[in-house]
Amino acid sequence: MAGKRTSRGGGYAVYLIPGVVASLAIIVVPLVMTVCTSFTKWNGVGEQKWIGFDNYTRLFHDELFWQSFGHIILLILAMAVVPTLLGLLLAAVLFDYVAKHFGNRWASLFRSGFYLPQVIPVAVTGIMWGWILHPDYGALNKILDSIGLSGLAKNWLGDENYALYSVMFIMIWFQLGYPIVMFMSGLQRIDPALYEAADLDGATWWQRFRKITVYLIRPEFYVVLVTTTIAALKIFGPIFVLTRGGPSNSTIVPSYFAYKNFFEKAQVGYGSAISTVLTVLIVLLAIVFLRLQNRAEKAGA
Repeated sequence: MAGKRTSRGGGYAVYLIPGVVASLAIIVVPLVMTVCTSFTKWNGVGEQKWIGFDNYTRLFHDELFWQSFGHIILLILAMAVVPTLLGLLLAAVLFDYVAKHFGNRWASLFRSGFYLPQVIPVAVTGIMWGWILHPDYGALNKILDSIGLSGLAKNWLGDENYALYSVMFIMIWFQLGYPIVMFMSGLQRIDPALYEAADLDGATWWQRFRKITVYLIRPEFYVVLVTTTIAALKIFGPIFVLTRGGPSNSTIVPSYFAYKNFFEKAQVGYGSAISTVLTVLIVLLAIVFLRLQNRAEKAGA
């Protein structure tokens, strides 16, 4: 029997080979090459010159690098914190109120509407918002003009005082649907008897939401917070399409900073150092979140 089990396990392992090979080719090998390149001075062609930790020394004294991380903190707020909290509240409203009073079909319709930005390609989203926020013919400034608020019209993506906040607003809109879908999925596994018992005890909606809903969907809460935080740390596409890190580096982020050094300045070693630091930060943050989640699950068990 042991021999049969071993042979079956070996047979199943064959199906893992394509995934393992793809992971090695797409993730592991490029990551190792990036880390090795970060210790060199290289313009992308010719021979690499080993310079040790010089790129990292330069990096930690680079004001633009630290400025890019300051922007990331605000983008984490826009892509992780606000969508998670707002998504949790909207999911509860859709599940508790819309589904009960108007039917599951309407709740699903609203959920799909919120999730739609996640389906649209980033390039299309960026072009669309570029049109909406354009200072001359953009829909937002035209609307402000038409209602007599032309004084509020701004160059939303071209003014360094407003560009980052405009990107933050766009990312809240873009990211909101993901937490709603995740939280509504979590709400469906909660036993309705718990809500009925709370109603019989005279609990208000807010009390049920805080004591039952939030407590029982903690796994989804941690998953959403981890994935959206990581997405904020490695954000590239929206910045590339909307602002290219400008104006005056007011929307520069680490991933785009690495891209500029890689492809625009041909400083591949320095760009690799930026990418390596960002990767280490993402891995450490994921480990911290997972440990917090495990600790919370053990405490609630």
